[in-house]
Amino acid sequence: MFRIDAYLGASDAFHFVRKTLSDAPPVLEHNHDFFELLLVEHGHLHHWINGVEEVLGRGHLVFLRPTDSHALQAVVGTNAQILNVMFRRETAAHLETRYAEDFSGRFFWKSGQMPATLRLQGPRLERAVNALLNLQTSRRSLARIEHFLLSVMTHVLDASHAADERIPAWLLAACRATAEPRVFRQGAAGFLKAAGRSHEHVCRQTRRHLGLSPTQYVNRIRIQHAAMLLAGTDRPLLEIAADCGFENLSYFHRLFRQQYGTTPGSYRHRHGREPLASETA
Repeated sequence: MFRIDAYLGASDAFHFVRKTLSDAPPVLEHNHDFFELLLVEHGHLHHWINGVEEVLGRGHLVFLRPTDSHALQAVVGTNAQILNVMFRRETAAHLETRYAEDFSGRFFWKSGQMPATLRLQGPRLERAVNALLNLQTSRRSLARIEHFLLSVMTHVLDASHAADERIPAWLLAACRATAEPRVFRQGAAGFLKAAGRSHEHVCRQTRRHLGLSPTQYVNRIRIQHAAMLLAGTDRPLLEIAADCGFENLSYFHRLFRQQYGTTPGSYRHRHGREPLASETA
């Protein structure tokens, strides 16, 4: 059994990890004494859960309970990446008691053999990713994890949230287009062109629905692509930066550190291949 105390420091209330999965056969299914929220950020993965095998893709969000037993393995060639946060039973118990009217039988408190699993798309997925990434550099406090979980289970996911129904179709199309390298290499200009609206209008609507400016949104996608290349290839850092649309290597380094909390070279060392001799951290 995996135990939460193995992951948390003395003053920590949660543990967060952003991980690229291996396509090697996984260890046997494991269980744990904590709650776990898992989001597939990229690619596809095999998920063995309570004796059942399923394939999860980008946008799948799983609310794992301490009673669940599971294992993960990337689908070959998809560079599966997950965002994962783990927290104590006591935190879940407090939320269930205080917000029973809203959460009873839902999310982490769903009854039955299989945990609650949702498939997020468009701005709803973007908000979930943004909320999770904000945990990466935040204090591991009880207030922070409770705020995050309440945000996810209300603002991000609640199907009755009226604002989600008013997301413009053009913004959804621009988000999908910007996932393509030929678009995100152009930076915010590529996003604005795909949106086909005025600069001011696009900025307002992007901040309203995604919580980011067009530049911030596109840069996050570009840096995610760079991280995938760093972990999965031996291409030189300068070439990767250029492939993501960055001409200024210092700017690329700064954005990468802001998003991943480390340098590109250190990220490659931990998550993929050894850094090339010509690279500097």
